[in-house]
Amino acid sequence: MISDLKQIWSESAQGMQRSVIRELLKLTSQPDIISFAGGLPSPHTFPKKALKEVMCEIMDNEANFVLQYGTTEGDQLLRERLVDHQYRPNEGMDITTENLIITTASQQALDLIAKIFVNRGDKIIVGLPTYLGGLSAFRAYGAEMVGIELDDNGMRADLLEDKLEEMKKAGEKPKFIYVIPDFQNPTGITMDEERRKKILALAKKYDVLILEDSPYREIRFEGEHQKTFFALDNDGQVITIGTFSKILCPGFRIGWVIADTKITNKIVMAKQAADLCTTPFTQRIAARYLQKGLMSEQLKGTVALYKQKRNIMIESFEKYMPEGVSWVKPEGGLFLFMHLPEHMDSEKLFMKALEQKVAYVIGSAFYADNSIGKNTLRINFSYVDKDKLEEGVKRLAKVFRDNM
Repeated sequence: MISDLKQIWSESAQGMQRSVIRELLKLTSQPDIISFAGGLPSPHTFPKKALKEVMCEIMDNEANFVLQYGTTEGDQLLRERLVDHQYRPNEGMDITTENLIITTASQQALDLIAKIFVNRGDKIIVGLPTYLGGLSAFRAYGAEMVGIELDDNGMRADLLEDKLEEMKKAGEKPKFIYVIPDFQNPTGITMDEERRKKILALAKKYDVLILEDSPYREIRFEGEHQKTFFALDNDGQVITIGTFSKILCPGFRIGWVIADTKITNKIVMAKQAADLCTTPFTQRIAARYLQKGLMSEQLKGTVALYKQKRNIMIESFEKYMPEGVSWVKPEGGLFLFMHLPEHMDSEKLFMKALEQKVAYVIGSAFYADNSIGKNTLRINFSYVDKDKLEEGVKRLAKVFRDNM
């Protein structure tokens, strides 16, 4: 073994950190623990029978194609299905398949975008709080996060404008503004169209890209469907990321990037160095599944199930949570955010929660500056079975009450 690996790690490797969520999941994997920690979809939403039939058809008729290498851009049929059936009719996005590149899930999309834009020391604007996987991908390339607080409507446009102006006067310019506008991870907050337009206008004024992460906008329980940032723009100011992980199944590891062709061409070059191509097998299964028109019916069942679970959880909170604990009621998605009284620390309470056989994710992990958000936590309501949700909330409420 070499004497001192620290001397030869790259700068990127030296800045890498293990995912807090992934490490916590190791502790919550015991079968008797009710875990609200992971961002896992319910296995009951996986269309096992339909996918089995599609797989058999593909192996009978297209085995040589799906077992071979594929193109870096992605399966052409899948890209056509996504453009024609997922985006054009519903979203008002002016795109062709040249604007859409398949990636190995949305996490690779985040990594590749950071790879082509970020130099060490570059600044990226993010929400306070925001998705931990985004923070990890950007930090791996040496990015410095500039946090903007959220309100009940998402990233605050007034604070964003103040920060962009401050950076301009200092001769600085962020590489992009990272937003999750629909059922934001971790908070569950949805940004309305007026706020989206304000942020888009600021991005244009200060000549900054917007990176829009949109993993579960289809999982809406109530409220008005909002236009994507890309649809509001349609002029190359926005990059949008999507994925099948939360709406079909995460095991397929299929995501995509939608952007101006100058950007997608560069992403193709970066992906060729990373993995050559996303697996053709799962791409073609997804393409045929969409082609058969099966996705819309499946999503109806997913939305109905998750709405029921969210309602059970909110009702249980109202029934059991002590005074001083508050939470977001999301209009869709898989998560909600909780606030404890200011003096409480969710990280210190985590092991006590495990003793009560219940788990969550500490909120500070989602803050660019993790010295704040100590009194917050993220709750996932999609994975735990319905008959265990109330019991899990009772256990969690006991931990909070006992430590107030």
